[in-house]
Amino acid sequence: MKIIIVKNKIEGGKKALEIYRATLKSNARVLGFATGSTPLTTYQELIKSDLDFSQIISFNLDEYVGLQADDPQSYHHYMEENLFKFKKFKTSFLLNGVAVDEKAEIRHYDQLLEKYPIDLQLLGIGRNGHIGFNEPGSSFNERTHKVGLTESTIKANSRFFADEVQVPRYAYSMGIKSILAAKQILLEAYGSSKASAVLRMVQGPMTTACPASILQTHPNVTLILDEAAASQLSK
Repeated sequence: MKIIIVKNKIEGGKKALEIYRATLKSNARVLGFATGSTPLTTYQELIKSDLDFSQIISFNLDEYVGLQADDPQSYHHYMEENLFKFKKFKTSFLLNGVAVDEKAEIRHYDQLLEKYPIDLQLLGIGRNGHIGFNEPGSSFNERTHKVGLTESTIKANSRFFADEVQVPRYAYSMGIKSILAAKQILLEAYGSSKASAVLRMVQGPMTTACPASILQTHPNVTLILDEAAASQLSK
């Protein structure tokens, strides 16, 4: 893993922009995106940049089950508000949270991922070490799947909802095997609340108890961490 330490998430977004710029120069054509508060400064930098995404295909990591695409808390809506309405993409693939046939939706997404391999996948990390919505205990061999969210993840995500009871209990997510298929992975983590998960991801044993620890096996991973998130790592 390549580790970049920054002062804050503003600087982190600027470092991430450098990686996106280099990736697009290398003729990358497929990008995988994440949601949540962590990548917001990265998306802000992409929006301000002169980068052209008009020939780029994008995928998203996950989506809540039961939310319409236009729901303010859906990840469709998040991507529209934080990137897509500012930058034009050739095609953007997102999971359908209200798919009538869940198995067909999952199968279709896996087929798309096989057809368009991801060049650069953006990730955050949960306090319990999850990536995407692959919670502790998730199989490393899983592809796209429906997952029940843990109470810690529901609580962490409740800040985006009026009340914790409104947080969906299930989500669709790219599986860990799908994530590892990306040619390059960029993971961002900010704040002391992520320090323990970062430690287990980087220096802990590879275990499904910390899904992000599997990234130790990937040949091209870059971590952008602020000093607080990196505080438990050995020098």
